[in-house]
Amino acid sequence: MEDSNEQKLNGNEEENKTENNSGFDESLKQIEAELKQSQEKIIELEKQLNEYKDAYLRKAAEFENYKHRVDKEQSNLLKYAGEAVIKNILPVYDDLERSLEHIGNESSFESLKKGVELVFEKFTKILNAQGVKKIEAKGKPFDVDLHEALMQQPAEGVDPHTVLEVIEQGYIYKDKVLRHAKVVVSAESISLHVKDEPNNNSVDENK
Repeated sequence: MEDSNEQKLNGNEEENKTENNSGFDESLKQIEAELKQSQEKIIELEKQLNEYKDAYLRKAAEFENYKHRVDKEQSNLLKYAGEAVIKNILPVYDDLERSLEHIGNESSFESLKKGVELVFEKFTKILNAQGVKKIEAKGKPFDVDLHEALMQQPAEGVDPHTVLEVIEQGYIYKDKVLRHAKVVVSAESISLHVKDEPNNNSVDENK
């Protein structure tokens, strides 16, 4: 009986060991599967990180190139800002040169006069197209924002502080005064009232 019981106990122990080993193996396999899955996840994340890094570097390079291009365009814009105006002035310059060439001719005065008038008209159109306007001053009330008074002088029949004469023309560029008009302004008239006083030096003939 005792031998039979011992055999049963030994059999139970072997079964328990087998069950424990089987459970350990399953746990180990599960851990290995999870570890493999985690490694695959890490590899995938590293791949995504490298893709994002490459995309960032490309965008940074593109932005740097864009910045350099914009800086260059702005620099050229400032450098050649007057190009359009100069192109418009060149025909006027040509006309002025042709007018000077006719000075030596017999009818030079009339030719020169017509040439200068043509140049003046073209120049005026160019200035107007650019938003440059002459300040109308003569006969207008003096305006400190538009005019600069060089002197005052009395003028009969003219209201005080009226522009009598323009010494140098003034100009406005769009809504900004480029140059104030230098003008002569009418002064306020001063009237002297003299009272008739008796002459103390007169001799009373009756005395």
